[in-house]
This record gives sequence, structure tokens and C-alpha cells, in this order.
Amino acid sequence: MTDAVSKAAAVLKEHRESIDRLDAILVYTLGERFKHTQAVGKLKAEHTLPASDLTREATQIARLEDLANRADLDPEFAKKFLNFIIEEVIHHHKRHQS
Repeated sequence: MTDAVSKAAAVLKEHRESIDRLDAILVYTLGERFKHTQAVGKLKAEHTLPASDLTREATQIARLEDLANRADLDPEFAKKFLNFIIEEVIHHHKRHQS
């Protein structure tokens, strides 16, 4: 291997190690987030509250869009990601109400 290829391989390895650490952070963060949303779902079910809150969802999407812009992340991707999470949370809340 040439010196340039060796350096590129070393940089690639560092990037991949960072990606792996960040993936672990994402998974544990989502796990923590869903613990809280499960508690919210149980509370809503106990008090006969609706599974979804459109005002809260719109606020969160706008907040996430702002965060994405500040983080230099595509806001459309961020909205799709949050919408996916919201759909899953509502699904869990509906299960609690059953």
C-alpha cells in the first residue's frame, strides 16, 4: 500500500469508530426516550386522554426542524425521522388504551 492509501485507511477507521459510537448513543437515547413515552402512554390511558396530541406533535416537529437547521442536518430528514418516532409512540399509546 502507498503512504496515501495507508493514511486514508487510518482516517476511514477513525470515522467508522466514531460512527459506531454514535450509533450506540442513538440506540440508547431512543431506548431512554421510549421509556418516557411508555410512561406517558400509561398515564394517558389511566386518565382517558387521547393517544395523540396534534398541537404537541406540531410543536415538536417545528422544534426539531429548528434543531436540524442549527445542526446542519437536512430538516426534511429530521421531520421524517420524528414523524416515524411519533407514529410508533402513538401505536404504543393506543396499545395501552386497549
